[in-house]
Amino acid sequence: MHGLTGVRVVDLTTQIAGPYCTKLLADAGADVIKVEPQGGDPLRSWSATRGHLEGETGALFRFLNASKRSVVGEATDPHVEALLAEADLLVEDGGVGSDLDREALRARYPRLVILSLSPYGLTGPYAERPSSEFTLQAESGSTGGRGVPGREPYSAGGRLTEWVAGTFSSAAALAAVRSAQRNGRGEHIDFSLHEGMTHAATIYLDLIYSLLGRPDFGGAAAQSIETPSIESTKDGYVGFNTNTAQQISDFLLMIERPEFRETEEFNLAMQRMGRLDEWQAIVREWTEQHTTAEIIDHARLLRIPVAPIGNGETVQQHEQLVARGIYRNSPEGDFKAPCPPYRIDGERPGPPRAAPALGADDGARFEGERIPERGEANALPLEGVRIVDATTWWAGPSATHALACLGADVIHIESIQRLDGARTVGGMFSGMHEDWWEAGNIFLSANTNKRDLTIDLSSEAGRAILDELIAGADLFVENFSPRVMDGFGIDWDHVRSLNPNCIMVRMPAFGLDGPWRESVGFAQTMEQLSGLAWVTGHPDDQPRIPRGPCDPLAGMHATFAMLVALAERDRSGHGHFVECAMIEGALNVAAEQVIEFTAYGRRLDRMGNRAPHAAPQGLYPCAEHDALSKPRWLALSIETDAQWSALLDWLGNPAWSEPLRDADLAERTRAHDKIDESLRAVFAERELDGCIEELLARGVPASSLPDPREIHSHPQLVARRYFEELEHPVVGRHPIGTLPYRFASLSRWLRSNAPTLGEHNHEVLRELGKSDEEIAALEEAEVIGQRPAGL
Repeated sequence: MHGLTGVRVVDLTTQIAGPYCTKLLADAGADVIKVEPQGGDPLRSWSATRGHLEGETGALFRFLNASKRSVVGEATDPHVEALLAEADLLVEDGGVGSDLDREALRARYPRLVILSLSPYGLTGPYAERPSSEFTLQAESGSTGGRGVPGREPYSAGGRLTEWVAGTFSSAAALAAVRSAQRNGRGEHIDFSLHEGMTHAATIYLDLIYSLLGRPDFGGAAAQSIETPSIESTKDGYVGFNTNTAQQISDFLLMIERPEFRETEEFNLAMQRMGRLDEWQAIVREWTEQHTTAEIIDHARLLRIPVAPIGNGETVQQHEQLVARGIYRNSPEGDFKAPCPPYRIDGERPGPPRAAPALGADDGARFEGERIPERGEANALPLEGVRIVDATTWWAGPSATHALACLGADVIHIESIQRLDGARTVGGMFSGMHEDWWEAGNIFLSANTNKRDLTIDLSSEAGRAILDELIAGADLFVENFSPRVMDGFGIDWDHVRSLNPNCIMVRMPAFGLDGPWRESVGFAQTMEQLSGLAWVTGHPDDQPRIPRGPCDPLAGMHATFAMLVALAERDRSGHGHFVECAMIEGALNVAAEQVIEFTAYGRRLDRMGNRAPHAAPQGLYPCAEHDALSKPRWLALSIETDAQWSALLDWLGNPAWSEPLRDADLAERTRAHDKIDESLRAVFAERELDGCIEELLARGVPASSLPDPREIHSHPQLVARRYFEELEHPVVGRHPIGTLPYRFASLSRWLRSNAPTLGEHNHEVLRELGKSDEEIAALEEAEVIGQRPAGL
């Protein structure tokens, strides 16, 4: 696999987000030169379970920076300038206050793509606001929507915002580089970590409440949990999810309560939440009589999404992951980490080289020939790329949605007999819209800029139409369980016989081989198995799923892999077969857990709203707080000694703080309970907004918990136009989330609303040469249509 050989990257970033972005590029063959300050990337000397490392390079740093080269310098140094003159991509995280003159660089090097990663983006009223992983999650709306109503909400564990940013930005950067190689025009990508978490972890909740007409909740808490989800068993925990009516029906059968299938009193999520204690007692009466393994066997037989609850110690032994060989030894041999989350033509990217010592490559230059320009005139990065999109729900559609926003012609395939699952969420609006299947919030958000064609693949005529589409496509993408497309005879051999230049992309939950090949899985399943749930939630509570991010994370890893495959096709002159197992994207994002355990023998566990890299950190109730009717949580995060000193000054240096005035992170962590007790007493008597304003003025990261149901009105999202509005023929005009970054060359992302069912049947079929008579016959036979069959 040559992939990105010849792509030249200068990496000026530290910590996780930028290095994970450039790790994905390096894994695929790009030449990445990491430019570090004199002291090196701070992550070099950090471990989440051991703290500061003296005299050794941390395992997480080595995972994220393998296969790169290291030079010491600053962005303005002549040697770094010489690298930029030869580079295709610069990745930087200097933020608003950086010495880097981005516009001057773009003027000097017109083909250079600059990816700028920053907490809130480089524009807008929050651009210079002090922030942390914790406060960014809070400001995204995700924390305020997570948890049992009436109890303290909690952030997602594992520095998830940074991993999300690294994943999303890698695909954006690679698309821009591909475009620059064709037309000679570089790009500036302004990536907001805040928008990344808003996109990945609020599940388009704002759109649901817009569709409901913005009911007045009077300031009441937005918290909820999914149930059934992670449940206690005879010997531990097990994870479920029941996204469909069939799955909840089968779940009731499994727990031996068939009477509820008749009464339908627990069919809907809101019914279960309304009687939460009663419902959970019913579920656990059964689950606690069985072992986790027994329950998994029962659930898999009924095709209920299920998984054990993995952590850094246990996930390595899962039979599917062992069979797939997902974990491999580091180049140094002292820890294990996941392989890149895709295969091209059955092969993963090759083993990485060891991460470089600081400055090991001082004086290095890029090697080999630079990929020449092609002299094309595309206006959008992926203009001219045609994609046949046979995906469903969120993971697959999110992958093709990003490509559609970037200019690809995406034809979404579903049928009137089997709607895209994301449409079925619209059932909650059946009393508001006769065509309720057009009101699903996920479908409306993840399918903008696409065309929609309904074809019944169980019919010979429907499969013939799909064959014609594949014959003219650059990519064919699907994300069903393997048996679905196999059952239709649509495999790689079939696709390449139709079109040797087509790239086929399959996105199964667990992969195309191994004992879990045919198991059903959704985002929740991946969060449960990967370890993301293990580190989310309060220490005295059960593990809790982060809710949502594993769908778009799977999607963006697949988007990245598709772009690598297109680069591979440019070299080989023929199509390729890409496999992106959903679980493997999640395992990469959760990599720190296995790395820490195998490197140091220490397991990362739930910390609630605390974190290894910050102390104090947490949610503190302010004056007039009521957890249910009027939550007034202040999110506070102290990551540096300077922030700690500023907090104490704001507090007036109270007597209790005197022994801790010069405390470092380790000392503050040990005293966290005592500090929290004192902070809670202070904040309980102070007004929330005033506290935030004063703390921010002193450089202390602080925020409220914005309501995810109203996140479209967040001042920073408004200023950066993250939400855009389009008129939909059924549901009307609503704010639709876009992508968590801005391209300097583009004024907006959305060109067309999510299509109605079969909206483009005639248009696409005419492009295939079908006559009006032939199209009418297909409609008569219900091979195509514009209303669900049976309605």
